[in-house]
Amino acid sequence: MNSKDITNDVAQRLSQPTAIERRMSENAAYRKACRRELYELMSLIEEVVFPAFFGELPLEDAVSRIRKIVRHQASEIRLGDEATIADVADRFIERLPDIKHSVLEDVEAVAKIDPAVTDLSEIIVSYPAVKAMLHYRTANSFVRLNVPIIPRIITEMAHSATGIDIHPAATIGRRFAIDHGTGIVIGATTIVGDNVTLYQGVTLGAKNFTYGDDGLPLDIPRHPIIEDNVTIYSNASILGRVRIGHDAVIGGNIWITTDVAPYSKVSQHRPDSIPSFSDGAGI
Repeated sequence: MNSKDITNDVAQRLSQPTAIERRMSENAAYRKACRRELYELMSLIEEVVFPAFFGELPLEDAVSRIRKIVRHQASEIRLGDEATIADVADRFIERLPDIKHSVLEDVEAVAKIDPAVTDLSEIIVSYPAVKAMLHYRTANSFVRLNVPIIPRIITEMAHSATGIDIHPAATIGRRFAIDHGTGIVIGATTIVGDNVTLYQGVTLGAKNFTYGDDGLPLDIPRHPIIEDNVTIYSNASILGRVRIGHDAVIGGNIWITTDVAPYSKVSQHRPDSIPSFSDGAGI
């Protein structure tokens, strides 16, 4: 078989839908969600939220372009008729000041827990937590407007860039602080209160799944509830629909699958005898 025949044969075989692709057919409209346009959308939202740092267009022009992108994306995924699409775009635009306010509160929350911060500007231009939260709060606004697929693409864009994986359907309160952030995972049905701090590697995940008759996992509450003023240190895993009471502190490398009472301090068991070293001896 020559090269041309091989090319034609491979192209023909690739064009034949597999069993898995046939299962996707009912969601075929999602395929047109344009990632390139969504990258532009997030860049423009970054401009309108932080115009002093990233703004290149007049605010009115940036907002107008955001509206056009949202309308086009909603049309591509066949969200509804033109009236519905226009309404979703306008309602999203109306949420932009709230998104800005929430992300700026997140920036202030980070500054309060990080003594290395020299200026709020440093957080805005360099901290991965800001990108992750701007994407999450944007995506969550789309979730609340019942827009499919687009929210997940937006948060996965931030996940790829920062290593922080927040599902757009999670509920996160005000003044949410992430320090470092790499490896954080927050599941879809997680509820996080106000003034919560997470360090790198924290997982707010599911312990197990309930399956339906079709053999697929059911989308029911399965992730933790974190009440106000909770701090969770690095690499802690909190799994299942458990409640971490307000003002609790969860130490690093902890595995939690049961409720924690308010004001608790949970840490690893400390051995009775810990050898001491000086000047690096014994390491």
